[in-house]
Amino acid sequence: MNAPLEGRGAVHAAEDRVAMPAGGGAAMLPAGAATTPGAATMPAGRLFRAYLSEAKYESIRMLRSPGFAGPFLGLPVLLYLLFGVLLFGDPLGHDPKGALFVFMGFSVFGVMGPGMFGFGVTVAMEREQGLYTLKRALPMPPAASLLAKTLMSMLFVAIIMITMIAAAPLGHIRLAAGQLVGLSAVNILGAAPFGAIGLFIGTWASAKSAPAFVNLLYLPMIYLSGFLIPLPKSFQWIESISPAFHLHQLALRAIGAPSLGDPLVHVAVLAGVTLALTALAVRRLARVG
Repeated sequence: MNAPLEGRGAVHAAEDRVAMPAGGGAAMLPAGAATTPGAATMPAGRLFRAYLSEAKYESIRMLRSPGFAGPFLGLPVLLYLLFGVLLFGDPLGHDPKGALFVFMGFSVFGVMGPGMFGFGVTVAMEREQGLYTLKRALPMPPAASLLAKTLMSMLFVAIIMITMIAAAPLGHIRLAAGQLVGLSAVNILGAAPFGAIGLFIGTWASAKSAPAFVNLLYLPMIYLSGFLIPLPKSFQWIESISPAFHLHQLALRAIGAPSLGDPLVHVAVLAGVTLALTALAVRRLARVG
């Protein structure tokens, strides 16, 4: 992990909150001042720039990490081209429903990874390195780091959707511009609950065990959510447990395809997972760092 670049992002975000006294010297702020109510008095414009700066450097850091950016940006579209075009392109050309199922499945597949691993693994590593303890002592917005990771995962999903949309005509997919925009919006926002899952894991697991714990949820969700492999009717009740199933149904709804369940229920489940796991993770971070 490129820790110096992460520190650079934190420092740039912190600089926007350092007050300059009349004499020209930098004000001395006590450790932890950034988390006190009196510290959060900077103008809204500077506060926005602080959040934006942290998100910018977090995104650059992860985009420059080949071990993270390569698999998560490239794997969804490459797997789609392999299965949806090279191996089964001819039969899917005569089966529009099957072609759409494959395309939608790999689109949802691309949403899960950046949030779960971007939060789960990196948060666990940064905790062990003491980075969150350092950031609490810096005059920076307390939520900047977590918001930066959320925006980073959404940026990754946006890039993934661009590659999937570019490859869609090769898989005999014909969707209108409005359908593609709706699908992209649902998937980009759908990165939030998977980020919350990764954040929860990252606040409890060690740096060495975090990848294993993330995979223990990531892999079953791929195979048991019904978006890549249809399950027998006797096992379909398992699908509703997974956030990926609810995102898949909302994605189908966004393009006007047949979907299961009430969209309000799907939104409620995804929002509930996001809020509940984020609250538990933030509480954990506040207690033990």
